[in-house]
Amino acid sequence: MDSPTSQPRPAKTALSRVEHLPEPLRRGGALQAAAAEQFALKIPAEFASLINWENSEDPLLRQVLPSAQEAAPGGGTDPVGELSSRVAGGLVHKYGHRALLIASSACDIHCRYCFRRHFPYEQAPPSAGRWAEVASYLNQHPEVSELILSGGDPLTLSTRRLSSLTDSLTSVRHLRRLRIHSRTPLVRPQRVDEPLLQWLATLPWPVVLVLHCNHPGELGSGAAQALAELRRLGLTLLNQSVLLKGVNDCEQTLAELSETLFDQGVLPYYLHQMDPVQGASHFAVADQRARALVNALRNRLPGYLVPRLVSDPPASESKKILA
Repeated sequence: MDSPTSQPRPAKTALSRVEHLPEPLRRGGALQAAAAEQFALKIPAEFASLINWENSEDPLLRQVLPSAQEAAPGGGTDPVGELSSRVAGGLVHKYGHRALLIASSACDIHCRYCFRRHFPYEQAPPSAGRWAEVASYLNQHPEVSELILSGGDPLTLSTRRLSSLTDSLTSVRHLRRLRIHSRTPLVRPQRVDEPLLQWLATLPWPVVLVLHCNHPGELGSGAAQALAELRRLGLTLLNQSVLLKGVNDCEQTLAELSETLFDQGVLPYYLHQMDPVQGASHFAVADQRARALVNALRNRLPGYLVPRLVSDPPASESKKILA
């Protein structure tokens, strides 16, 4: 898939045209339709094949299906305070020794709790023409030892564009690591093809790939094959989940997620309290409940399989460890 960095938000998809959707959900209602207008429905085929379409409470379906509950009050449009930390060419420098590059405005899947669902990509669209500006800024900030590629999802870019991006960064001698945040290997695993693997294998920095998996049901056979290929390269594979009501706010689900991830060579890293974004308050889990879940995992799993419970306050210079 060759998605230019200036790609606009995808065309809105009517619920009535979604294949497999049961009739009651297909009809939806005015508020549900309005939610889909505000933030487009987008489900890749591989992820869709894992959904139990007959169960309106299926934890995978719940993550992607527009809901009337999105009209509920609460949350903001910049929940982690990124807009005030933008510095150059799509670069966000919120944390001192790490910088984050909005490499793409596109995602392969639209998660209803996305903390960037209101991000104003159109104000400074990611583009190859701005990468020299990014390199220039980084060269002036030797304290930055790690660059994070984010988005959108950086793996929606073609391998050619990814290669051009990383080629533009080779002048930044003080970079020690490249971190890539992506949901693509799980939701569209065919993207992990030979050209992508060759690009990853030839990068001059150690690469940390942080996946985003919330439920063990997301780890289908396609994802397992993609992860095996990535593991073969010797990448460090981590996972961060978002704690979501009705999706994974359950000890058994979280334990199974950690075990299944580790079986596939991925280490659980963070369990995020959901960023309080407008339109997603119905997914929120209280801190007290979140801490109880993590404590239960500590009693059940070895320590290396227990993700750290964190939040990302707007004014903080690091993640806040909650448990």
